[in-house]
Amino acid sequence: MAMVLRLAIGDQVAVALRPIPKGTDLRPDFPVVAASDIPAGHKIALESVEEGAQVRRFGQPIGLASQPIEAGQHVHEHNLAYPGTLAQRNIVTRPRVQPKNDVATFQGYRRPNGKAATRNYIGVLTTVNCSARAAKLIAAHFSEDVLKQYPWIDGVMALTHTSGCSISDGTPSMDMLRRTLAGYAEHPNFVGVLIVGLGCEDNQIDRLSKATGLELGPKLRSLTIQDIGGTGATVSAGVAQVYEMIMLAADVRREPIPVSELIIGLQCGGSDSFSGLTANPSLGAAVDILVSQGGTAILSETPEIYGAENLLLQRVASEDVGNKLIDLLTWWDGYTSKEPHGFDHNASPGNRAGGLTTILEKSLGAIAKAGSTPVNAVYSYAEPVCDRGLVFMDSPGFDPISVTGQVASGANLIVFTTGRGSCFGCRPSPSLKLATNTPMYERMKDDMDVNCGVIIEGKSSVSEMGEMIFDRIIRTASGEKTASEKLGYGDDEFAPWHINAWT
Repeated sequence: MAMVLRLAIGDQVAVALRPIPKGTDLRPDFPVVAASDIPAGHKIALESVEEGAQVRRFGQPIGLASQPIEAGQHVHEHNLAYPGTLAQRNIVTRPRVQPKNDVATFQGYRRPNGKAATRNYIGVLTTVNCSARAAKLIAAHFSEDVLKQYPWIDGVMALTHTSGCSISDGTPSMDMLRRTLAGYAEHPNFVGVLIVGLGCEDNQIDRLSKATGLELGPKLRSLTIQDIGGTGATVSAGVAQVYEMIMLAADVRREPIPVSELIIGLQCGGSDSFSGLTANPSLGAAVDILVSQGGTAILSETPEIYGAENLLLQRVASEDVGNKLIDLLTWWDGYTSKEPHGFDHNASPGNRAGGLTTILEKSLGAIAKAGSTPVNAVYSYAEPVCDRGLVFMDSPGFDPISVTGQVASGANLIVFTTGRGSCFGCRPSPSLKLATNTPMYERMKDDMDVNCGVIIEGKSSVSEMGEMIFDRIIRTASGEKTASEKLGYGDDEFAPWHINAWT
């Protein structure tokens, strides 16, 4: 196996595919000797770079040399500076993909409103932090032993949050919270939802309903603690309500549904330098297959397209879509200016340990998971997704917040890539985990579903892995449990966005 990989002609750096000891001669591939130890995933200079010059990877600038760099040197935080985006923001439109007539199917649930579901859950939501305890007690009643009597139900979950009061109507935080709660309340993966309120909060149930158009009925119910008579009475009433909703779904069965009705949320967390080489482009290949069959994929994490936005702006369905993307980045530029390191703070210590130096470099890998089709629409956080094909939803780069918005927007399945080993799940939508490298996959097999590290080892190609991931998407949508589902992840990851740059 080669020791290093140069990703594009003209790149002054290559990625170490395995640890390279000091003094290692890279010939015959490159006339370079390693000047120091180079960790796997990190960059080695293939030629000298003058101070202040752009350093390129993937054929794209990832930063400026903060000092002269000699061939063979390790290129990382000590000699590569973050200059802000170096991407050109020229908009190029491309026609939308015309889906095939003959498409694959998955075994899903068809809801009365026509929507397609991949799971059967009962949800207990809260309007405010003050009703969180009651919601958790209601869900806790439905243990595994209790639910054995109702095999058609995947689980009863309490999704709680820390907001709902001391924020005013019309503020961005209240609007986003209500959009998120409404998106979950109407999510097809829930066969029934109970909303628990306190009674004196800003986000009261009637205000939530009025603002979002939610209509209470047999499958969407509510309780108010102060009206019922306290926590104990609310828990008793809530348990009774959940039992009734469970029975409403007793006759629901899976049936063949076209994959055109799948909405996939795309995420990468705990990224490393291999993310852009293996798991992300493989997921992108699967997304291209999905889009060709009429399905929908949601790309998010706005800070993680910064510096590589040109790769999306060169393939938008309209000028309006391109301008909306630019407007989002402009807002984030101003917003993150309050942070000590601006956008570049998004590359975490784990990302940097994995070889990613700047947010510009991280973004190049992150965008790869979106495949190659045009961006058809841009949505606000937790806004319902109506367009098909590849779309973009605004969100921070923090995975739980971003995925929460995607699920609220309608994602009925999540595909999540990781190079460091993120432990994650997001009920009610199953989350497939793709590992970017084999060593991490071997260490954390219980948390991973697919090992994309075999690409680096020459055992598979990106396109072959894309087809495998697409097959796993269909199997997961049809009921096959993911690693995170088996481990019980998904309740604690419910995290509506409040306006704060990184959390």
